[in-house]
Amino acid sequence: MGNFAQAYSWVDIRFLLQGLGVTIYVSLISIALSFIVGLIFGFIRNMKIKYLSAIVGFCIDIIRNLPLLLIIFFTYFGLPELGIVTNPILASIIALVIFEGAMLAEIVRSGINAVPIGQMEGARSNGMTYMQAMIHVVLPQALHKMIPALLSQFVSLVKDTSLATIIVLPELLFHAQIIYSQNSTYLIPMYLIISVMYFVVCFSLSMFASHLQKKFNS
Repeated sequence: MGNFAQAYSWVDIRFLLQGLGVTIYVSLISIALSFIVGLIFGFIRNMKIKYLSAIVGFCIDIIRNLPLLLIIFFTYFGLPELGIVTNPILASIIALVIFEGAMLAEIVRSGINAVPIGQMEGARSNGMTYMQAMIHVVLPQALHKMIPALLSQFVSLVKDTSLATIIVLPELLFHAQIIYSQNSTYLIPMYLIISVMYFVVCFSLSMFASHLQKKFNS
């Protein structure tokens, strides 16, 4: 028990909270950008635009079947070879947006397809253009259906930030590794406390999404 008390000193807790701040920062930016990317690409793929939809679908299928760790390696080590300068935070965000954007694109496409075709036909018969019908009629209903899948993917994104420790992203897990590397007896206490921190963040996200879903249902 003494090791636990020493491991949870204010200095170590503050250091972990700094790492948690980076985790949340990277997660929030990645969630926002990947949702925009997923919405655009999912919409394009669903529209079946000649050539463009096929190319987008091909790229999405490739990305979805690649390990996220490989994409992280490429953004950190490969992009500088192409003249694009990155740092651990930027490389992590780019990798997460690419990977999660592809995942979300499929969720968006599935959500749009889940809306009865009669909704689009009814909107078009009332004089709306295809884009107007999609934005004002189909997408709101599709987003409602997508909430559970989107939530699951966003929670996965938060946990996936831990993979970026491999490129020295100063997030929660990386800070914990620094602490227990200085004292191996802190290993279990560190894993316990970061498990609690990840749980609090992911559970809070789940509760927020549940609140949104209830609001949409009301």
